[in-house]
Amino acid sequence: MKKLALFALTSAVALQVSAAEMTVYQVELASKLDPANAPAENFDMKKWKINLPIGDKTEARQGKEMEITADRLNYVNYPYVHPEWFYTNAETGAAVFAAPNTGPTTPNSKNTRSELRAMLDVNDASNYSGSINNFAVAANDNAADFGAVGGQLSAALTVDAVSTSGNDEKRGAHAVVIGQIHGSKNEPLKIFYRKMPNHEFGSVFWTYETNPADKKDRTDIPNNVFGQHNLTKADADPKDGVKLGELFEYDVNVVENVMNLTFKRNIGEKDEKVVTFAVDLSKPYPGHEKLDLGYAQDWMYFKAGVYNQCNQGSSECQNRGLEAGDYAQASFYKLELNQ
Repeated sequence: MKKLALFALTSAVALQVSAAEMTVYQVELASKLDPANAPAENFDMKKWKINLPIGDKTEARQGKEMEITADRLNYVNYPYVHPEWFYTNAETGAAVFAAPNTGPTTPNSKNTRSELRAMLDVNDASNYSGSINNFAVAANDNAADFGAVGGQLSAALTVDAVSTSGNDEKRGAHAVVIGQIHGSKNEPLKIFYRKMPNHEFGSVFWTYETNPADKKDRTDIPNNVFGQHNLTKADADPKDGVKLGELFEYDVNVVENVMNLTFKRNIGEKDEKVVTFAVDLSKPYPGHEKLDLGYAQDWMYFKAGVYNQCNQGSSECQNRGLEAGDYAQASFYKLELNQ
C-alpha cells in the first residue's frame, strides 16, 4: 500500500540504518520487509493490540493511554501507524516502537509504552482476562479452556535509544523492556536492554518476578544474558554487551510447562553467541520455594515492543524531550507469535 509511505518517513525519534551498516542476517531480514508498508502489513499482527503513550480520544477510554485494537491495527485499507511512536522505518522496513519518559500510562504502571499485547481471541478485543484471550501452562487445572497451552514469541531487533537521564543506581534508569510474558498480576518474564550514557555497550538481561500469595513478597530475579544487569556509570563498559543499533534475537518458547529462552547476537557470524535458559513455570523458582507459587494456575499473555522503564519516580528520569535523548526506541526486523 504505497499511499502509506508518508507515515514511514523517519521522524525525530528514528535511527537511520543504511544497508552498508547492516549485517548479512539483518539485510536478509530487511529484504522480506517493504518500507512503504504499515507494520501490520510486514508482520502478522492479527492477534495483537497495541498501547501508545498518547491520550485516547474515544469516549470509553477518555484520558487513558491510547489503545488500538487488532481490527484497527490491521484495517485492510489503512492499517494503523503513528508518525512518532509506531511506524515503519523508511530505509529498512523495520517496525519502530518508541516511548518518551513521560506520557499517559496504563493504570498499574508509571512507565510509558508503545507495546503490543497478545489477544488470542480475534473476535473479542476487550475481554483481557478471559481464558480464550490468554494462555496457560499444561499444569493448569483448566488448561483446555485457554486460547493456547504455551506458545512462542520470536523477535530480531535493534534497540536504538534508551533514556540518557536517570539515576544509574536504579534498574529502570537507561532501560527498556522489549519482550514480556505477563501473568494476571505478575510477570514471569521481562526482557531488558539497559545502557549507561557513558558506555558504548549495553546489557541484555531478563527477570523472573515471583508470584507469591501476598504481593508485598514479590521480588524480581535478574538473569544476565549479554553484559550485566546492575551496572552504573562508574563500572567498566560491558564489552560482552550489545551496542545501540546492533541486531540481536530472543526466542521465548513455552512448551507444556517449561519456558525455554534463547538469545543470539552476531547471528550467522564466526563469533555468534547463543545463551539459553529453561524455567518450569508450573513450579516455584529454584531457591524461592517458600514464597513463590509459580504460574501453574495463572493466565498469561505475550507482549513485545517498547516499555520504557525510565520514569520520574522510581528511576528519577527527566523529560527534556526527544532531542535530549529522554525516550526509548527499538526497531523490530522479525516478530512472530505462534499460538
